Amino acid sequence: MGPEADAARPSRDSIAPLFSDMLAVGDGHELYVESVGHAGGIPAVYLHGGPGSGCQPDHRRLFDGERFQAILFDQRGCGRSRPKGSREQNTLPHLIADMELIRQKFGLERWMVVGGSWGATLALAYAEAHPVRVSGLVLRATFLGTTAEVETAFTSVLARFYPELHNDFLQVLPAQERPQPVQAYFRRILDPDPVVHIPAARAWHDTERALSEITPARPRLERAQLNASQSLPATPFMEAHYFVNDCFMRPNQLLDEADRLADIPGIIVQGRYDLLCPPATSQALAARWSRAEIRIVEAAGHTLYDPGVRDAVMKAIADVASRIAK
Repeated sequence: MGPEADAARPSRDSIAPLFSDMLAVGDGHELYVESVGHAGGIPAVYLHGGPGSGCQPDHRRLFDGERFQAILFDQRGCGRSRPKGSREQNTLPHLIADMELIRQKFGLERWMVVGGSWGATLALAYAEAHPVRVSGLVLRATFLGTTAEVETAFTSVLARFYPELHNDFLQVLPAQERPQPVQAYFRRILDPDPVVHIPAARAWHDTERALSEITPARPRLERAQLNASQSLPATPFMEAHYFVNDCFMRPNQLLDEADRLADIPGIIVQGRYDLLCPPATSQALAARWSRAEIRIVEAAGHTLYDPGVRDAVMKAIADVASRIAK
């Protein structure tokens, strides 16, 4: 969850992947897959957020190249994967099956799974489906993929913390659609008419970005920019596709099946003031997952790049690796 909740900041240098290729996974989809670190290192996989964004070069730096063999990939329709933006045959079960194909391609018996926001959703769903394949979990900003979480963030939370932005968000919609704004936004974003979906997608993206940062650069919508067709963000379309379908899960699926995580050690990195994925959600998960440790980052919100969050994720990855080694 996030406009890209994980979007990478420009870096001074890059870590070249050991391997990169397109992997055909069926249904006409090809995924961009890369590995970093060294062969024979602790196996790990990184899951980007959104849904709808993609992996960035900075995500490679979360893993110590001397210690890990880390796999990064762009999910169906995302980033460098093809066909770009495709929502056909693009569901949570498809993504879980894709992860198994990637794991098998690299000949890995088990791997550590790392993901934030939507990446945490996918990480949990994969771990509950294939617990014997997961050596450890590192989650940032627990998102359980429920409609209630999305509705709460974009209605009561938005109104409480950013009342002017909430008003901007509602004003994009006709008056008759404002009583249920989230569902109205999904309908509009998925509407094939650009006149309908462009302003809705931009408003959703910019509102979500403001909710994701502890100090938003733009805490209001710029109405004059909402109809611009160039550089249209990709995440609102994939998010609407997933969220309108309850992320292709049963109600409360991830909590109800959390007992399947019983043998998996994990750390949850949680921003204290995360308005999209609040601490209560991580606490609810940890209450059902005995080997989970929550690490709160004070004075931080949702994004990986709020103060202290990235460092906390890197330390969590290293610490879970040490637990696996023992």
